[in-house]
Amino acid sequence: MALPKLITPTYELEIPSTDEKIKYRPFLVKEEKILMMAMESKETADITQAVKDIVKECTFDKVKIDNMPMFDVEYIFLQIRSKSVGEVSKLKLLCPDDKKTYAEVELNLNDVKVQVGEDHTNKIELDKGMGMIMTYPTINSFADGGIKDINASNMLEVISGCILQIYEEEGKKTYDSKDQTKKELSEFIEQLSTKQFKDVQKFFETMPKLKHEITITNPKTKKESKITLTGLNDFFE
Repeated sequence: MALPKLITPTYELEIPSTDEKIKYRPFLVKEEKILMMAMESKETADITQAVKDIVKECTFDKVKIDNMPMFDVEYIFLQIRSKSVGEVSKLKLLCPDDKKTYAEVELNLNDVKVQVGEDHTNKIELDKGMGMIMTYPTINSFADGGIKDINASNMLEVISGCILQIYEEEGKKTYDSKDQTKKELSEFIEQLSTKQFKDVQKFFETMPKLKHEITITNPKTKKESKITLTGLNDFFE
């Protein structure tokens, strides 16, 4: 006799970048096993792949995850996780006052939202009448290193991968990134002045991201500190 099939509940969320409503379900034991194995490996590329697989399965293969901004993928995964293993996540955070003691805190994942920095724009003016139109990093922007922040080793690759278009003469002359090689885009970034490069950095610093401020108390010194959690890694147990 065939065993009965369990009914998995479905929920609805809005994708932050588009406000599109999609349905999703909690991850199952087989999918949680994939995530646990990836976490145990401590390989960021494995964790990235696990997140991609889980989001794809739990949204019924309705989202094009490879083309989605990173913050969309992180938000969707966080919602899936909250419905799967609980809305409250227990974290151990390093206390900034002595930088050696850890405080245990509980965080309601429903309080975590995608936030956009002040004065954020995807249009970067580099010179008079010349600039770049940017797009957001996708999960594949970090294919070699997995889900992590931009650093010195991947900086040029990530930035050049986020250029949608370069323009001159107030937009009368344009160069689409799809028509350029990776080398050409990287060389373009390398010739920027320090000031121009800071404007590019501002785009990434202020772009939408999972963000939440939390107050912790050092159990030894009793001093309260505010910590800002950003990106999916900060919300993992």
